[in-house]
Amino acid sequence: MPMPPSPETLERPTPSKASAGGAPPRARAGHRPEIQGLRAVAVLLVAVYHIWLGRVSGGVDVFLMLTGFLITGSLLRTVERKGRVEFLAFAARLARRLFPPAAIVLAGVLAGTLLWLPQDRWQGTLAEVIASAAYYENWRLATTAVDYLAGGDGASPVQHFWSLAIQGQFYLLWPLLLAVATIVAVRVRRSPRAVFTGMLGLVFAGSLLYSVVRTATEQRWAYFDTGARLWELALGGLVALALARWDSARLPRPLRVVLGWGGLVALVACGLLLQVSTVFPGYAALWPTGAAVLIIVAGTTGSRFGADRLLSTRPLTYVGDISYALYLWHWPLFIFYLAASGRSTASLAAGSVILAASFLLAVGTTWLSDRSVGWASGRRSPRAWSFALGLACLAPVVMAAGGGTAYLDEQARRREAQAADPANYPGAAALTGAPAPPGLPFRPDLRDAKQDRSLIEGNGCLAPYKASAVRVCEYGHRGSRRTLALVGNSHAAHWFPALHKAAENAGWRLVTMVKAGCALTAGGARYPDTGQPYPECDAWSRNVMTEVRALRPDFVITIGTRTDPSGRPEELERGGVPRWRQLRAARIRVLAIRDTPRLTVPPSQCFGHLGLEACAEVRYRSLAKVSPHRGRRGIPANVRFVDLSRYVCAAGRCPMVIGNVLVVRDRGHFTETYARTLAPMVEREIRRAAGW
Repeated sequence: MPMPPSPETLERPTPSKASAGGAPPRARAGHRPEIQGLRAVAVLLVAVYHIWLGRVSGGVDVFLMLTGFLITGSLLRTVERKGRVEFLAFAARLARRLFPPAAIVLAGVLAGTLLWLPQDRWQGTLAEVIASAAYYENWRLATTAVDYLAGGDGASPVQHFWSLAIQGQFYLLWPLLLAVATIVAVRVRRSPRAVFTGMLGLVFAGSLLYSVVRTATEQRWAYFDTGARLWELALGGLVALALARWDSARLPRPLRVVLGWGGLVALVACGLLLQVSTVFPGYAALWPTGAAVLIIVAGTTGSRFGADRLLSTRPLTYVGDISYALYLWHWPLFIFYLAASGRSTASLAAGSVILAASFLLAVGTTWLSDRSVGWASGRRSPRAWSFALGLACLAPVVMAAGGGTAYLDEQARRREAQAADPANYPGAAALTGAPAPPGLPFRPDLRDAKQDRSLIEGNGCLAPYKASAVRVCEYGHRGSRRTLALVGNSHAAHWFPALHKAAENAGWRLVTMVKAGCALTAGGARYPDTGQPYPECDAWSRNVMTEVRALRPDFVITIGTRTDPSGRPEELERGGVPRWRQLRAARIRVLAIRDTPRLTVPPSQCFGHLGLEACAEVRYRSLAKVSPHRGRRGIPANVRFVDLSRYVCAAGRCPMVIGNVLVVRDRGHFTETYARTLAPMVEREIRRAAGW
């Protein structure tokens, strides 16, 4: 599912103290209770959209904008009052407000991971807990989200910390920018406010432009990119600076009532009308942030018909008070429910229980955090005690996650050593008369399966989605008279270990030209996950043909059919036949491998809930009973089809483990270990097709 955004501006006002974001207590004039109500609406939208609708709402954009709004005002007032940025005081407030709730939730995640997540997700979750505690989770997710082969993995219970990471990076940047503005203001004899306004304008314009371009070219990366999100924080800062000079109360009250309701309706409708997870954070994110700006500009209207009257009610302001902890809890509880139940969605009743439990935990977490904040504030050196409190909260979490990671790594090394004898793990050879010794644990262990990938998936030879240039890599015996070219998408790439081993054994040269989600077609390619046009694939295919004609291999090896886990019938690779004809014109032969079957559920569910036997897929769920190429007219004579599915499925079923080896690491890709056991079969088919 799309990666969810995280709310919260960090500083949560309490009845007795101003928030670090600059919001004064309720009793003081000028307080904006509707902002707390706005935060409540945003966090409820986020939770509801995640739990029941399976999509994101734009609420994170509202919270990023509010963060910029509150923190800019707070920092600038300090500078104007004291003439400098008080870095230590600012950092101390952040430490005592941010760290205790985050540490409580992360500790709960560690416990829930052991109780409810399958073991294959432990390693990744522990790494993400560390990334969340250290405020770089957004960059960790960016590097995995752009990886097509990572698609389909179970969602992490802490991936919602990505926007908190962006906020943490913002908290480092903003005081530095203001400090520079203060120095420049002295030099040019202008006010820090004026200089800072100009700087924020530049940040807003530059970040928005970058966001629009980056979203159009690599949306999966841009979604988590701090640079593509800074404009939302700068927008909030600009609004704060503008309202400090211009009182929106001068606007006619009826107009402000319209602005308030218009903003609230637009915010609620955003996630319903836009597929936020696929178009944000470019210009489309102006919708929710603009809606929040309208609500802020409308302000406290004093009208009984104003949206602020609703937003200022005690229930909503209270939810706003606990919104940070509420957001932190709702996502891991939802993920643990899905893992424990084996479901992919939550029913109305189950979702209501998740939301209620999140609310209760948020209340308790907020109370406990406030107690710790009060304790630190009452010490003789509150700044030092605040930092100590922050470290005391997060350090045990990081140490526990790091220790768990080290333990799992050591266990993986031991399992690898135990599996060193190939006779114990024949893999595909078990289907041709090489029995596997009974009673041995299969390899790779489910905990290691996700990392059991072929060489070309980690050395830069697999071109990413947005690349159109061909990445040509050579293996085997480079001086050989026999050259094979592996061309196509990730399903072609997962045959690489078998081809590589076969080439090494036979003395062949192996050249790879592979790209994520892109088969060798003659045009009209579409993204495999969204169905949207995929122009980079079309350009890549044209470039591949140029490379192949220059290479003139003995065989182009590619995938000849396409399977689908949704139940659509297996079919010939779309657009493949025209390319095969072009290769025939160039006198280049094609070895078209039949696609492999796909699981309808993730492997983790097979071991965690359903069992190995239940997860042995029926062969014809994704494979046609007769390969689509048979009886098909128009296939050029240079194409030789190879059906190796009998080494993946047997007796009408496709088991998870063959010859003590785990076959797949996700719904559609071989483990590297199993693919290597297919080398003798692949070599035999190549020799038969080539007459070598």
